[in-house]
Amino acid sequence: MPRRNPLCHTSHMDKVNLEEKFSLFHDHWKPRIVGELNGQLVKLVKFLGPFVWHHHDQEDELFLVIKGCFNMEFRDRRVRLEAGEFLIVPRGVEHCPVADEEVHVLLFEPASTLNTGNLQNERTSLVLDRL
Repeated sequence: MPRRNPLCHTSHMDKVNLEEKFSLFHDHWKPRIVGELNGQLVKLVKFLGPFVWHHHDQEDELFLVIKGCFNMEFRDRRVRLEAGEFLIVPRGVEHCPVADEEVHVLLFEPASTLNTGNLQNERTSLVLDRL
């Protein structure tokens, strides 16, 4: 008979349907939290148009494209990401996501990560909704 792990909590073991979660919001550049583990947040966000040039002093970011495609602009190059591809932007690297059409992205990053990194403006999301 298998032993039950007392550290496993069923409330944290529910599956997440990404398509369903993305259908719950329609705005762009405002991340939503869909999971949390080891001090990291799993966030969903929709991109459309250019974001802002920024960097994160302390945090690396993972961008996983679920639907659509976008360009991650760097000062010295551009990386095109399509559905099923991901990119890790290391801390301190200035970047700017740009999406010509709506794209659905999963972010994986430390809970301390502010979406606009080293600057605050009208696109800064200080408090994130949970889905």
